[in-house]
Amino acid sequence: MKNIIRENNRRHNELREISFDLNFINNAEGSCLVKFGNTHVVCTATVDDRVPMFLRGKGSGWVTAEYGMLPRSTNTRMQREVSKGGLGGRTQEIQRLIGRSLRSVIDLKLLRERQIIIDCDVINADGGTRTAAITGGYIALYLACKKLLEDRIISKMPITSMISAVSCGIVDGVHLLDLDYFEDSSAEVDANFILTNDNKIIEIQATAEQKSYTQEDFLRMLELARVGTNQLFELQKQALGI
Repeated sequence: MKNIIRENNRRHNELREISFDLNFINNAEGSCLVKFGNTHVVCTATVDDRVPMFLRGKGSGWVTAEYGMLPRSTNTRMQREVSKGGLGGRTQEIQRLIGRSLRSVIDLKLLRERQIIIDCDVINADGGTRTAAITGGYIALYLACKKLLEDRIISKMPITSMISAVSCGIVDGVHLLDLDYFEDSSAEVDANFILTNDNKIIEIQATAEQKSYTQEDFLRMLELARVGTNQLFELQKQALGI
């Protein structure tokens, strides 16, 4: 394997330093500050007794997500999207990804007619913001559901499995796990894997940025993603005490 020098001398199959700071936002039903190296995302869960119109009267709950980046989360100031008149395509795509990923691991019927809104706000960006948001969003969702259960608002924990997400890619011919911004910006192939702890796939986004890739390349990235998400599941369990 070709050698490549990574920040902090990480190996090709090594995650950045990961941490979860639970209950970071006091007012939310569930919250978490998740750090993937220098990518920091605040994830909060809000319980709402109203569901979208299309679910009213159907006895089912809903989980949705919103995503945003603070103006100075990047090297140069970004204009707030609200001042530009609406959400950009990238933001809409990411928040839909977060929402449908989290919905895949929850029994919405057990929520009854209530909604959980997951807000993911990037305060520092260094690559992998969407994967950090999904991984931290799961923590916030779990805490909100735990509170509903403790308050006897629901009778059973509705979460069916754990979920985490990680990026992989090919940089200078080397398959890497958990890309930072520099690696992501120069990657020949860039992929995001959203996986469960019971060995299932929720979603994979894999793009040839500079050149096409082979089935073998894809399987090597999937193997790396499994290594990374298995570590993330253990860190999530430690943080949640489960």
